[in-house]
Amino acid sequence: MRKDVRILLVGESKVGKTSLIMSLVSEEFPDVVPYRAEEITIPADVTPERVPTHIVDYSEAEQTDEQLFQEISKANVICIVYSVNNKKSIEKVTSHWIPLITENTDKDSRVPLILVGNKSDLVEHSSMETILPIMNQYSEIETCVECSAKNLKNISELFYYAQKAVLHPTGPLYSPEKKDMKPLCVKALTRIFKVSDLDNDGILNDNELNFFQRTCFNTPLEPQALEDVKNVVRKNLIDGVSDNGLSLKGFLFLHTLFIQRGRHETTWTVLRRFGYDDDLELNQDYLFPTLKLPPDCTTELNHNAYLFLQSVFDKHDKDRDCALSPEELRDLFDVFPYMPWGPDVNSTICTNDQGWITYQGYLSQWTLTTYLDVQRCLEYLGYLGYSIIAEQESQAAGITVTRDKKIDLQKKQTQRSVFRCNVFGDIGSGKSGFLQAFLGRNLMRQNTIKEEHRSYYAISTTYVYGQEKYLLLHEVFPDFDYLSDADLACDIVCLVYDVSNPYSFEYCAKVFKQYFMDSKTPSMMVAAKSDLPEVKQMYGCSPLEFCRRHKMPPPQSFTCNTAAEPNRDIYTKLTTMAMYPHISQADLKSSTFWLRASVGASVFAVLGFAMYRVLLKTR
Repeated sequence: MRKDVRILLVGESKVGKTSLIMSLVSEEFPDVVPYRAEEITIPADVTPERVPTHIVDYSEAEQTDEQLFQEISKANVICIVYSVNNKKSIEKVTSHWIPLITENTDKDSRVPLILVGNKSDLVEHSSMETILPIMNQYSEIETCVECSAKNLKNISELFYYAQKAVLHPTGPLYSPEKKDMKPLCVKALTRIFKVSDLDNDGILNDNELNFFQRTCFNTPLEPQALEDVKNVVRKNLIDGVSDNGLSLKGFLFLHTLFIQRGRHETTWTVLRRFGYDDDLELNQDYLFPTLKLPPDCTTELNHNAYLFLQSVFDKHDKDRDCALSPEELRDLFDVFPYMPWGPDVNSTICTNDQGWITYQGYLSQWTLTTYLDVQRCLEYLGYLGYSIIAEQESQAAGITVTRDKKIDLQKKQTQRSVFRCNVFGDIGSGKSGFLQAFLGRNLMRQNTIKEEHRSYYAISTTYVYGQEKYLLLHEVFPDFDYLSDADLACDIVCLVYDVSNPYSFEYCAKVFKQYFMDSKTPSMMVAAKSDLPEVKQMYGCSPLEFCRRHKMPPPQSFTCNTAAEPNRDIYTKLTTMAMYPHISQADLKSSTFWLRASVGASVFAVLGFAMYRVLLKTR
């Protein structure tokens, strides 16, 4: 909502503009009226909407046309004052003032107008019969108020309506010509309905309506008031109430009714609570709350954010198969202005046999977005209504900023849950296969992925000492001379070479010696395509000898050309090295170390899935 309101009074001379302002301030009719009142500011604590209000007078005798044009351009709302006993001043509203204001305001953001009929104490009749056709002709006219500066009649109401026209304008919400809400308003309220429909059954039940009421107005509805609301909808709309809950049609009808009855503030309160600005766009402050991210720190979702995202998944997984079909996914993202996940996402995370995103894959993609682009994650959580449904101050409350990696190294322990592994290797070395194998895809399944849907990332969970961790693999494009800081920043380096290509290892050796030999980042060599005959590498020493010289673990044999899912042990090793970069070379060579690290991994994976099944049943 606006931080202040600027009201300008214009009109012919002697219609009582200055008297209206002075009567408001002094609460009595002035004996002596100057040509023009000085600009006054009404403090926030004495205005109904708790917003500072500036009231500006205009005098043709004291001000130039240029000064008038400047004031029109600065005003948030303009009151065109006429005298109810002066026909000429009424005619001037349409022949002079409205055209003048139109010429001096931006066409895309028309300033709201209030018609003010002053001196009602001098006549017994109303001017409304003459004014109504004018109001119907100009949609920017919010309302008309007849008042008397002398009798103090409707003075406070006049300035309240002017303030309301700025803070709760009709224009963006409603079309008087069509007698219906505008498309942008319908779109915004539809999103609000869907976010508030916590079980996604297409109706707002009593619990959901009470939560909505409490969220927007800080007070629950009494049972009788709830029934009264539903009865109003029932009387006017056949399908407005379904299964004793409010349907989307009923929800939209209620807001149309509020607007038609002059209760715009009710609809605006709802819209603003759900993040909308005066143009019915989601506010940038709502979508992108402040989040401080110091250097060498990463971003992760915290427990509350994961619980929220699990509930969103559950809400849309209608067939309870622990995966989102394309239709279910579209339904989930229906509250977004665009589809955020493209076909490449399916190549980045785990999917089922039908290619649908699994529960694990869904959480993995959110984890990836949070790690790589936390601002985008905040935006996405905003569309889903995280701060509202989770009752948090903002989406930033769902993000954990990890401590500096240097501190982790000093303390030889980490509290992070996401570890990045950059995968290097020459063209054709098997990097892409290595990424896809992490997602459980053997070579046969990988060959079904279209080239345009390929991803340079893969993320899933691994278990180290019984703890679930996310490993994020990033395939680095093999351009030795143009490796960026982002290509080099990671928790562990994976160097992949093709055992059947004699020239494949050389690239890995060069990358390691150029960029990682003197760094504290642990590295692992992967001998890919181990199902093929191994040939001697055309390099100064063998891969095994190279690893020994540089205190790396011996090359790890790997293939994704398997009948079943490829073996995942190597990914547990990578995660363990990323978690414990300080472990000694002797530990890395010890088979018991790896056994301890990976013990229970498969058990925990099965348990995790079983637990989700149990949670679904309890829901």
